Amino acid sequence: MNLSIIAAIGKNNEIGKGSNLLCRLPDDLKRFKEITSGRAVIMGRKTFESLPKGALPNRKNRIISRNENLKIESATVYSSLDYALIKSMDEEEIFIIGGSEIYRQTLPIADKLYLTKIHAEFPEADVFFPEINYKEWREISRELHPADDRHPYSFSFVEYERQFVFPKKL
Repeated sequence: MNLSIIAAIGKNNEIGKGSNLLCRLPDDLKRFKEITSGRAVIMGRKTFESLPKGALPNRKNRIISRNENLKIESATVYSSLDYALIKSMDEEEIFIIGGSEIYRQTLPIADKLYLTKIHAEFPEADVFFPEINYKEWREISRELHPADDRHPYSFSFVEYERQFVFPKKL
């Protein structure tokens, strides 16, 4: 099992305002769909509730909620992130898709990051991605996309793999 995180973040690690994305980037949404299709996606309940059409099609939707009585059609609800990860051990790759608390809990154990880095600041944002210690990660790809008539901001698709860092003293 590989644990991957996928997120779109602003210059200051912003990821949202309330239950909404920072902005609409059609190419980012297309990339998200291509990367996660056919895979298991794990998200918090608030992230699930922010999805305009409910469960994401062609994905194994797994939702984390403290409400053990919560039932969601086309999704499996787990009472803890640990339990969801244990139940996902047979998956080749699992994607963490939000929100901020689920990102915070999984960043220290993730194997890969799929980030859309939006080249803008969003002062109205109230939801943030955790700080990334880039010394722990190796950039494996970067693709710049300029702003255009469909995309109000320039952005980059950046992929990272966790790299092992030797301790200073052995």
